[in-house]
Amino acid sequence: MSRTTGAFYVMGGALGLLITGIAPGSEGNRMLVGTAAAVALLLGLSLLGWGPRLPHGIHHGYVAIATVLVTIAVYAFPNTVGAISLASFYVFVACDAALFFAWPQAFAHIAFAMAMCLWVMPTRPIHPALPWWSGLIPAGVTFGVGVVVGILTRMASEADIDVLTGLLNRRGFDRALNSAIETATRTGQGLALVLVDLDRFRKINDHLGHRAGDAVLQRVADTWSKLLAPDQRLARYGGDAFALLLPNTTEQAAILLTEQLRASVTTGCSAGVTSWQPGESGSLLVSRADVGLYRAKQAGRNRTVLESSRQLPLAVELREAIDRGALDVHYQPIVSLTEGGGQAVGVEALLRWSSSAQPDVTTEGLIRVAEEYDLIADLDELVLRRACADAARLQETFAQLDLTLNVNVSGLELAETGYADRVADILASTGWPADQLVLEVTESELAAESQTAIENLHILRERGVRIAIDDFGTGYSSLSRLATLPSDILKVDQSFVAAIRSDSPAPPLLGVIAALSSALDLQVIAEGVETEYQAAVLTELGFALAQGYHYSDSHPVSELITDLNEHHGRVGPGVNDRELGDGDLYTANGWLPLG
Repeated sequence: MSRTTGAFYVMGGALGLLITGIAPGSEGNRMLVGTAAAVALLLGLSLLGWGPRLPHGIHHGYVAIATVLVTIAVYAFPNTVGAISLASFYVFVACDAALFFAWPQAFAHIAFAMAMCLWVMPTRPIHPALPWWSGLIPAGVTFGVGVVVGILTRMASEADIDVLTGLLNRRGFDRALNSAIETATRTGQGLALVLVDLDRFRKINDHLGHRAGDAVLQRVADTWSKLLAPDQRLARYGGDAFALLLPNTTEQAAILLTEQLRASVTTGCSAGVTSWQPGESGSLLVSRADVGLYRAKQAGRNRTVLESSRQLPLAVELREAIDRGALDVHYQPIVSLTEGGGQAVGVEALLRWSSSAQPDVTTEGLIRVAEEYDLIADLDELVLRRACADAARLQETFAQLDLTLNVNVSGLELAETGYADRVADILASTGWPADQLVLEVTESELAAESQTAIENLHILRERGVRIAIDDFGTGYSSLSRLATLPSDILKVDQSFVAAIRSDSPAPPLLGVIAALSSALDLQVIAEGVETEYQAAVLTELGFALAQGYHYSDSHPVSELITDLNEHHGRVGPGVNDRELGDGDLYTANGWLPLG
């Protein structure tokens, strides 16, 4: 501001001195005009030298003085043509004010310059006198140039490009979004929006420095830009967040593209996807995508979550099934590998439901739909309440029953305040003991860095509920984190068990996991046992618990009661061939029907 104002002053003063020296005419006050020009030159030099150290308010004085000096020069100039020429200096005042002052202040300076111009031109004492309208053109030009410069300056100061990545910045993206909404409203085409956030980006900045973080952002921006069509707009929305605008795109297509983008970079990232509905504003669309992004973070990060304004037929059907309680819970036994094997010591509750809208949907797909459409809280509560009630029925059927009940829990629910209290209410209403409940979570859900989730787990353990880490050995498994996580049981992923074959040695990691569990005083359950050979190898390695089709598929509680009753608490092949004795383990553990 100081350099620009100073340059205007120096230019005006120098030109004023020049025209004063060469212009003809004997009327007026040439000395006064020269003095005004000299003062302008000196003020300009002072601004160039000391202006940056002056308070901001001083510049208003400089601009106002410039208007006065121009008015003096126009009034006293000895030549009419020269006076009209000097009136063009009012444009300098308008430009300077429009460049650096807010609109109200800029308009005040421009209005003052216009008023002086309109007043001084017809009041000059030099012959011939100018008509009253002689100041209209220079005053109008002053106003027009000032407004145009002000508009262009503000557009330049609100540039749409992010300097670091070369993408649109947040302001530019919001403008593009509003324009796309106008187009979609006019054409009726679809519009999808994706918000993507780099996971744990703060750690990169903290450990490697901001320069390394900037390099990551640039690399991600370059990689993603190459994968997008010309009409798909990518923006750096702020910090480590990116926004993607997808015209004429459905939600499912947006999800597929987002998965491609996530797979193309080594940095983990979470994404929220949504689509625009007629009548919605851009801010509403962004906020809904942000909810999806938040849910992706809460569910364990490094995933894509759809936050749709339109529920899929499957989601609508699932909502109705939850309200009617029309979902089944089956139970798969967990057996002891010791004492001859096959002794049932627990059951895992598994959700079963057949959808007419999407008959081939898997349980994992069903859970994802429940999470995406905000149904997971009701679904989790229904399954836990049903499982506890069925387990209580088992306990009533058999004397001294000591089975554990394993139930899966969503990471989104773990991160909800009050989840531990909701579990306590269900246990109280169903009568199932807390110390016989095991809640299974995947380590990726525990890795969501949600303090609320960790606090809920600690509260549940204090109340007697045990925590099992499901699918251990995959995803986010970390030995350093395992020692600090609130957990009691490891469930080894079935991929490790499937690798046990008679024609090859047992996977070495299974022995490591068995030793690790012993060192950390954790129980271990091997999932996916399908053959007698796998069971024998696991027993030899020191595993005490297992579950899988080798022992039993999942069954409704009534069938499970019948099966356990017929086989006296044992499951698996050959249970009918065992001879029962008075000291058998199943008798001691109470596998005798009441009454």
